[in-house]
Amino acid sequence: MLDWPEKLLFAAALAQLALIFGLMIWLGFIRVPLVTSGKVRIKDVALSKEAWPQQAKQVSNAVDNQFQLPLLFYAVVLLLLWSGITDWPEVILAWVFVALRFAHAFIHTTANRVDQRFFIYAAGFFVLMTLWIVVALRLFLYSGPV
Repeated sequence: MLDWPEKLLFAAALAQLALIFGLMIWLGFIRVPLVTSGKVRIKDVALSKEAWPQQAKQVSNAVDNQFQLPLLFYAVVLLLLWSGITDWPEVILAWVFVALRFAHAFIHTTANRVDQRFFIYAAGFFVLMTLWIVVALRLFLYSGPV
């Protein structure tokens, strides 16, 4: 059975998954009507995103972006759950990372201001790097069985 820190860590991973699934569903709601109405032809988008309208590109790019830093996030979450060393600092860092991913996706799919997007992406990168450093130190310093 998971303790509260592990449950909250797992909940952060589920929230990140919810972001991905939500973006993918949204992308389907955008793309399917465009294709079925004939506004976008399948052959024009089979190998490139260029024929999609701007909003479809933005949401698609936001989906693609969820398979960059978040992969390293899932790896550290699995490592933490496997090792049993999860504590509150890891939970807080995980939730800050997920909140930044939601903010990044929001910016990506709305105003798409690259300067804002970059700042949020960089912040998420540094939070995730900090999480990995904390976990590495805890694993190296932990004296119990893993």
